[in-house]
Amino acid sequence: MSVVIIGGGHGGASAAFELRRSGYRLPITIVGDEPVLPYQRPPLSKAWLKGEASLESLTLRPASWYADNDVTLYLAARVQSIDRGGRQVRLSDGVAVPYEQLVIATGARARQLSIPGATLSNVLMLRTLADADRLKALIRPESRIAIIGGGYVGLETAASSRALGAQVVVVEREQRILARVACGKLSEFFSGVHQANGVRFELSAEVAEFIGETQVRGVRLSDGRVIECDIAIVGVGAIPNDELARACDLPCADGVVVDQHARTADPNIYAIGDVTRRPSQRYDRQIRLESVPNALEQAKQAAAAICGAPAPQAELPWFWSDQYDLKLQIAGMAFDCDEIVIRGDLSARSFSIFHLRGEQIEAVEAVNAPADFMVGRMLIARRTAIVREKLADATVPVRDVAA
Repeated sequence: MSVVIIGGGHGGASAAFELRRSGYRLPITIVGDEPVLPYQRPPLSKAWLKGEASLESLTLRPASWYADNDVTLYLAARVQSIDRGGRQVRLSDGVAVPYEQLVIATGARARQLSIPGATLSNVLMLRTLADADRLKALIRPESRIAIIGGGYVGLETAASSRALGAQVVVVEREQRILARVACGKLSEFFSGVHQANGVRFELSAEVAEFIGETQVRGVRLSDGRVIECDIAIVGVGAIPNDELARACDLPCADGVVVDQHARTADPNIYAIGDVTRRPSQRYDRQIRLESVPNALEQAKQAAAAICGAPAPQAELPWFWSDQYDLKLQIAGMAFDCDEIVIRGDLSARSFSIFHLRGEQIEAVEAVNAPADFMVGRMLIARRTAIVREKLADATVPVRDVAA
């Protein structure tokens, strides 16, 4: 028997890479529901949509790597059930695959809107390569696109769509974009950037229905107004694909519950990536993170535990987003902070927003400021006390802001 990995995304493939890197010698099997080799998802809303990336550039490893490293790929395959007692997974075609250790890396799926017209043609989501291909084939310079949801994926898609010449309206039910993932100052900045690039926002707006006979022709808001569109893109969050874990009685709470080693309540089963709810000693709470860095970190944790190696050092959560010529990099999470300090000039499109609790930085949101991000990430991880006045003074090198 060997390690079986359910999920052929970034996390699942990385678990196989880390196992081989850690010296695991037995066979590895990856079961993925997409028909293509494991690939990177972040470029889908950016370079791929704009035609600036090839499938080869997205693919994590060529097919030869899997063959050369005794990794069996079941592509376009689905796991029907997990038999914990018999230590095997059963695929939808009836094939049973035994395992010694199992890794659940099933990710998350786009949240759907349960409103009239949601199944109309051209009402799309952007989660997979197939999703991106459908959208890519539809966008034209004259296209009218309504994006439901003002989070990072929605805004990245808006920027890419504008680059392709489409008209874009973003509908957000909160009072500001990025309301759940960024501070007000950052939301205000990105609102201004998108508006300067021709994006229109409808804030505090609820979508009541999609209008059309077979293809979407408009989005009706709860106040009766209609936004005409040829394409509607729904980006209102994601739901963890934890059904397999629930069905075999593994504890779940908006994600599969794991420990600091990515291990579930079953010592032979691990879970990694977007599908997990994991402990954070830094923030003294359970969190579910949807990011590539989180999936990579948990892949290392699971591989180390399976191989009996020392646990890797805990990493600070970090994220990124590319919109137009802006690179946003975020380190840490702004829980229970007292104040923010802005370093740099928002009008110059190069600045950082530091979130403080007492004399320590808890999170940094850096726009076109890679040094602030890298040093800030280090200061957060080390819990270094800083001098607020130095941090606020952009003429003081960020490496010199420690108390």
